[in-house]
Amino acid sequence: MRFRTLGKTGLRVSEISLGTVEIGIDYGLSANGPAARPSEAEAFLLLHRALNLGINFIDTARAYGDSEAIIGRSLKERRTDFVVCSKVQVQPIQPFDALRRNMIDSVETSLRLLSTDFVDIMMIHSASAEVVACEEITTVLGELRNQGRLRWIGVSVYSEGAALAAIHSGRYDCVQVAYNALDRGVESSVLGEAERANVGIVARSVLLKGVLTDRYRYLPHHLDALQTAARELEQVASEAGVSLPELAYRYVLSRPVPHSALVGASNLEELESAVRFVDAGPLPSEAIARIRKVKVSNEELLNPSKWG
Repeated sequence: MRFRTLGKTGLRVSEISLGTVEIGIDYGLSANGPAARPSEAEAFLLLHRALNLGINFIDTARAYGDSEAIIGRSLKERRTDFVVCSKVQVQPIQPFDALRRNMIDSVETSLRLLSTDFVDIMMIHSASAEVVACEEITTVLGELRNQGRLRWIGVSVYSEGAALAAIHSGRYDCVQVAYNALDRGVESSVLGEAERANVGIVARSVLLKGVLTDRYRYLPHHLDALQTAARELEQVASEAGVSLPELAYRYVLSRPVPHSALVGASNLEELESAVRFVDAGPLPSEAIARIRKVKVSNEELLNPSKWG
């Protein structure tokens, strides 16, 4: 396992990090709809196997169902072995006292469920540009940091505009963005700006909720544009001698930023495969050039919330 420094945090994080939405709620694609989450016993094995493979960054959120509680029960005795990032959902249009109370309650709940005194990174979850710009929100997180309940402040965003606003504000240590072999929008400015500002970048949606696996074949007809693009990438992967998921992971980590790519694994095979993929290193330049020629005709479909 290789490690990268997560921007100004100074944290040395594994190139592969474990996203845990799939152990907390039914998430992702399967032949019959949303993929079923693993049992808690299976999740326990998955979490310990991740640490044993060298993965030292675990990402969760209050919104991920039972995820925080399962992590807390499973890894309480190994808290010093990993960096944990959780997230708080906020609505800026409310009186400051209410905003502050709701955020503190959310963070305290996360700490209790995670069985820890502090989280390494607390992010604002799915923040719009408006939320990113709200200084009252980072003021509350700053108070919690001064109290030792969190170490670093981050934000998870969907739009390039929100990502750039967070980077340029100087108030965020880490930004989580959607980035994959089809959704390459952050390459034009976000990744370079983050590197210049020494802001940590974590990539999520590397497999685009399962589209960049053989599960793309199960997409419904209204997502034909995604299916066509995934099939084109599968051809690129085949000619490069790799699988489609391997192509996806190695593409995202073929440059210095992002610093870590989230793998949303629901079983040991998926987890171990992702680690093997990354161990193979960056893709050849020819494969990268061909990937960048593949486009989705309807770019709105790159955001799973638009799938309906």
